Amino acid sequence: MRVLVVGATGFVGGQLIESLRSAGHEVVAFSRSASESQFPDDVEIFEGDLGDPSSLDGLCAGVDAAYYLIHSLTAENFAELDRTYARRFRELASAADVDRVVYLSGISGDERNLSPHLASRREVESVLEAGRFDLTVLRAAIIIGAGSASFRIVDDLTDRLPVMTVPKWVRTPCQPIGIDDAVAYLVDVLEVEETRGGIYDIGAPTVWSYESLLKSTAEQKGKRLLIVPVPLMSPGLSSHWLRLTTDVQYDIARPLVESMRNPVTVDSERDLQSVVPIEQTPVEVAVQQALAQG
Repeated sequence: MRVLVVGATGFVGGQLIESLRSAGHEVVAFSRSASESQFPDDVEIFEGDLGDPSSLDGLCAGVDAAYYLIHSLTAENFAELDRTYARRFRELASAADVDRVVYLSGISGDERNLSPHLASRREVESVLEAGRFDLTVLRAAIIIGAGSASFRIVDDLTDRLPVMTVPKWVRTPCQPIGIDDAVAYLVDVLEVEETRGGIYDIGAPTVWSYESLLKSTAEQKGKRLLIVPVPLMSPGLSSHWLRLTTDVQYDIARPLVESMRNPVTVDSERDLQSVVPIEQTPVEVAVQQALAQG
């Protein structure tokens, strides 16, 4: 199968390409910096920018399936850009008769009072759904891995703050997933016809909270961590607090931390594990692997 990865140089895209190759697929890697990245010789490179239509000619030509991994968090108007890019890709893929598109979105619990980040993910789902291809949506919470911006925030916090004053929503339930599991699900859905047109949640076997994830990460690093929740610290205030506590680019960290008010756990009715079973990695093991590779 000829498979296009849109967002190939991102944290998930790079690892997804390796797994697609291992599964025997012919891979096309698309991003603005594709030519500057190290891909195996058998990966076709397509350098372009979804913000520049003139750079996209032939992007979806001969493509059977595509993964859409674009998220524009670094821009102040990221929701507007994500909407525009998704529409542009949808038209290209539809015109080229791409059979399937897989979009990696975000879990957002009960869908009420969504953060701007999660609301934008939902909007992109709706935009892509209008295409003339079968769309499969996988929704994930924090993806744990050495290159994950979300996990880097957790890692930095446990390095720098032995006593942490945090918003009370640090106790919001979440269900992280290790990068290896996320990639395994992404690859395997192509082989399961039932997943065409479906929306699924992916996560580790157990539910955590941001507090328990921070404490577990600190423990694996041999550190003790005291967390003191403060009820009056708003998501906006806590995002500014991140400027002092993490090296993750503020424009990325802010929308991520603002999303932490939303419970992000796997809905049993949408659990991909029941349709595409894999050997799931416990969160503790995923954290251990991320720290070893970081």
